[in-house]
Amino acid sequence: MLEATSFHQETPPPLLSDKAPDDWTPYRSQAHSIDHLLNIWAASLIQAGSKTTLFSDHQGIYKTIDNTPIGNVKWQSFSVKYTGTIPDEGATPWMADSHDVWFHDPRDVVWNMLANPDYAIEIDLKPYCEFATDNNERRWQDFMSGDWAWSQADMIANDTDPHGSTFVPIILRSDKTTVSSLKPGMTEFEVARFRDGHYCRIIYGLGPYIADYKEQVLLACIVRRWCLSHCENLDEINLCHSRLHTDALIEECDHMTLWNEYGIVGELMPFTNDFPHADTHELLAPDLLHQIIKGAYKDHLVEWVKKYLLRTHGKIVAVPSFPGLHRFPQGRHFKRWTGDDLKALMKVYLPAIEGYVPIDVVHIFCVFLKFCYLVRCNVITEKSLDEIQDTLTHFHKYREIFKTTEVVLTFSLPRQHSMSHYVSLIQQFGAPNASHVDFRTRGMLSGTFLSSILATLEPLVEDRQPHKPSIAQQNAAELEPPDVIQSTSILDADVNADYEDKAQSVPALADKFNIPNLADLVRQFLVKQLHPDKDPTEVPSSFMESPCYEGRIRVFNSINILCTWRGGHTCKDCVFVITDPHAPGMQGMDIARVLTFFSFRLRGGYYPCAVVRWFNRVGEGPDDDTGMWMVKLSSIGIHAHFMVIHVDTIFRSAHLIPVYGTEPLPLPIKFHHVLDIFTLFYVNRYADHHAFEIAS
Repeated sequence: MLEATSFHQETPPPLLSDKAPDDWTPYRSQAHSIDHLLNIWAASLIQAGSKTTLFSDHQGIYKTIDNTPIGNVKWQSFSVKYTGTIPDEGATPWMADSHDVWFHDPRDVVWNMLANPDYAIEIDLKPYCEFATDNNERRWQDFMSGDWAWSQADMIANDTDPHGSTFVPIILRSDKTTVSSLKPGMTEFEVARFRDGHYCRIIYGLGPYIADYKEQVLLACIVRRWCLSHCENLDEINLCHSRLHTDALIEECDHMTLWNEYGIVGELMPFTNDFPHADTHELLAPDLLHQIIKGAYKDHLVEWVKKYLLRTHGKIVAVPSFPGLHRFPQGRHFKRWTGDDLKALMKVYLPAIEGYVPIDVVHIFCVFLKFCYLVRCNVITEKSLDEIQDTLTHFHKYREIFKTTEVVLTFSLPRQHSMSHYVSLIQQFGAPNASHVDFRTRGMLSGTFLSSILATLEPLVEDRQPHKPSIAQQNAAELEPPDVIQSTSILDADVNADYEDKAQSVPALADKFNIPNLADLVRQFLVKQLHPDKDPTEVPSSFMESPCYEGRIRVFNSINILCTWRGGHTCKDCVFVITDPHAPGMQGMDIARVLTFFSFRLRGGYYPCAVVRWFNRVGEGPDDDTGMWMVKLSSIGIHAHFMVIHVDTIFRSAHLIPVYGTEPLPLPIKFHHVLDIFTLFYVNRYADHHAFEIAS
């Protein structure tokens, strides 16, 4: 440590000593461990058939990290302090404290985004209107496809100063303190470097402000429990506020009249008034998570049916697992709801309450979920907007059940009311969930999700289609309700059985899953694979009479299908299987439960397969009340209906929820039991967006 007296007053401070290149203090070097892990990784890749590895040693990783570009936008800060009158009594500490606000300059952030080559095909540089080629139907997708961006471009075109500039809209979730640096560039163009290295004129504009209702009240300077409409009664249809009309009212009316008659706080002014071409009443957009999912769904609908749910929690517990779906092991009494919890509850709640609430309550949840999925589609058409509006109309119709049962007295609820603004907001700002990712150029559309994995192990045979016997298509509308649950003896089984001893032959696999005719199923599979275009009666009899395949097989025990994971329970997933590639959605698919994957080679061909048990569709369409397809376990006589199929016919995973009935579930029943003890299921169209499109 150097003493201050050792230096002259004007002597500059000593330079910091340079660290050695390998000095990562306080971190320790892990080069040896990294090299060891890379060797293990390389061995696994070579075993899987790969001829290359990603990194030869730790130096390769270090070089890649060092060459990773990082942003150069610095953190900035300022302090704010309350300047109003501090009361002598009852003053809170924040009134006297100074508060630091840290931020990145949005101007620098925008410039970095415009110059980033990774966004070369991801940013629309001009507004556009998109129409379908077959029927000239308008389509809304990305932000620039909306009417608002088009109108802003028109204003720029009419102004001689910024004429020819690229419009750069700024979508907000913060207050004015972080966008002030952009204000000069909203009236006079700036010159910025773009991703192709060229420099272009740009002009900024404040875009939509995505906010929860409380934030909207603050931003729009309106009275709480009012919307952006002119009427306190949100049940009525009203015109929206506008900056021009609000300014006129403030000019003509006193503060009391503004507050009581128009819901306007006359003493305050929206911060957007300081920016050109910005009207906060036009730009405010609802927050889907907080206003619709948390507000309208959890705080309104779920709370309203609580008195009907005294026994429902047991059913929410017994929902089968599904990738990306949160579970509710306790069923109810949550201390804290997260966004993931709310979204997960939406996906499993409807079947759980059926039978415990009036049918209109089931209907309202059905149309509400449909509304949420429709507004979150990546592409929204004029037909979609009509469907959204129709769904909203039915929502308003069915929710009257809560008034007639005296659960609520009014529907003048701002967050629920925000649903009525979605159609116009989509027209203005495009699809809320729009994404534009070129999956094809990223190699993500080749093959299926299974074939892409198995391709690292063996070459695949393409274009294999199984033929499902007609018995799997039988109409099961005559299903008797008492047969919903099978014997619960499965609960006594060892659900944590060890599946590590993989079978290496068809007979061994047949013994493992107790499928005596598995060898015949493999032969039927081969007949279809080797003679895909022939009727079974035209297949050479020599092959039909040949012995079963007796070679070695390779079993793949997927984590989600057979193996236990971290001490958990086995889970044999269900899947959508393409049985008619020419029919749309569920009309061309059936549901099957995968028992295992295996593969084998024969006559120079490679056959990746799955052993599945089929379900039959119930009826010719979705259930009228829940909007979900129903399926039941398929049988041939008294025997379960199994089949061997090619993995390329598996479209994606499916989530089944039992039709629980009205009786409480026995406490021993857990989520990993239900696919074994129930016989009637809903195909959960609300599991994710893909399932919603398939099973609609």
